[in-house]
Amino acid sequence: MNALAMSPARPAPGLRRRLANLLYSRRGLWLTALLLPPLLWLGIIYLGSLFALLAQSFFALDDFTGQVRYELTLDTYRALFASPANLDIILRTLGMALAVTVAAALIAFPIAQYMAFHARGRSRALLYLAVMLPLWSSYLVRVYAWRLMLAKEGVIAWLAEQLGLSGALDALLATPVVGGPTLSSSYFGMFLVFLYVWLPFMILPIQAALERVPRSLLQASGDLGARPGQTLRHVVLPLAFPGVVAGSIFTFSLTLGDFIIPGVVGAPGYFIGQMVYVQQGTAGNIPLAAAFSVVPIVLIGLYLAVARRLGAFDAL
Repeated sequence: MNALAMSPARPAPGLRRRLANLLYSRRGLWLTALLLPPLLWLGIIYLGSLFALLAQSFFALDDFTGQVRYELTLDTYRALFASPANLDIILRTLGMALAVTVAAALIAFPIAQYMAFHARGRSRALLYLAVMLPLWSSYLVRVYAWRLMLAKEGVIAWLAEQLGLSGALDALLATPVVGGPTLSSSYFGMFLVFLYVWLPFMILPIQAALERVPRSLLQASGDLGARPGQTLRHVVLPLAFPGVVAGSIFTFSLTLGDFIIPGVVGAPGYFIGQMVYVQQGTAGNIPLAAAFSVVPIVLIGLYLAVARRLGAFDAL
């Protein structure tokens, strides 16, 4: 009894210990503390900027003073869709985004299928390295390197000349320039650069989706008498469809909003990204730039709605 009385009193728990005990006993408070910072960042910085952008598109530029009139109006959207030149820009960008997405899917699927089903050991590591290596270099360096390769004196024109394909190459060029047509000033050259830059973003999601395909399903399909083509159409493609959609979201959206590749490599026709850059910079028409920015958001929203209706996200 005396020993107990003479033992020193246990010190009161510190602030950190009391806070830890409180969070441990109340899991909901702990979860809120973990999620609050990223949710605040998402809600204020990301979504807040999008709402500010949307609000700017409902203002208009005064033709007399050149200042923005902060009054709610649809005049900017009327000017956007009433102009044939603006509609041509939207359709041109949409067509390029669709072409790049379809071509990337067709090229990426065999590569991803080989990586997922057949490559093993060192060869698989080398394939991963080959796909991801371009992403380690600067985006601008890759674009300007392609501009040099696509130039009239570049390696592609030289190779086509050596193979006797100069005529076929000239037929692909839709935009003649001073000194003769060149791939570096054509829509086809722009398409090649877009395809090269965004192809890894298509390969990796498809490969990840194919990795989750049970090998037992492939064996069962073969045991039931299905040919390889039938197994591909009825087993592999439906299970890989979410990965294709995920990759297409990257390629489609990134092509819609890019303004560097059309400015460095490509024909003189404007794209949506270039118009946003020009209107908010040189022209100073912030409402029209915001309205142009809303167009890709709406297109991506419609694309996601169609993909969801097709069941693309069910297996994600």
